[in-house]
Amino acid sequence: MNWILLVIAGLFEVAFASCLGKAKEATGNDVYLWYGGFLASLIISMLLLIKSTQTLPIGTAYAVWTGIGAVGTVLVGIFVFKDPTNFWRLFFIATLVGSIIGLKSVSH
Repeated sequence: MNWILLVIAGLFEVAFASCLGKAKEATGNDVYLWYGGFLASLIISMLLLIKSTQTLPIGTAYAVWTGIGAVGTVLVGIFVFKDPTNFWRLFFIATLVGSIIGLKSVSH
């Protein structure tokens, strides 16, 4: 169950990073809505991370959480914010995903 919470926490990390990107592009009162989404996502992500580390090793949980956030944020950047893509960027994203899977498989 705590692995599921950790994955959800990582997805909320992607959400709070994406909200920062959207706030940068927003104008008027929309900026405050995006910053509100940032704060809500940040709080949820942290609470779920705290809950998952009650039974998972902190080093593994933190590495998986940041890995999900990093991969997800890069993918959102590519698909939503039109960030550039090239072979090396995709290669290193794939190695990061492999590392996350490896950490989960060797954790108890």
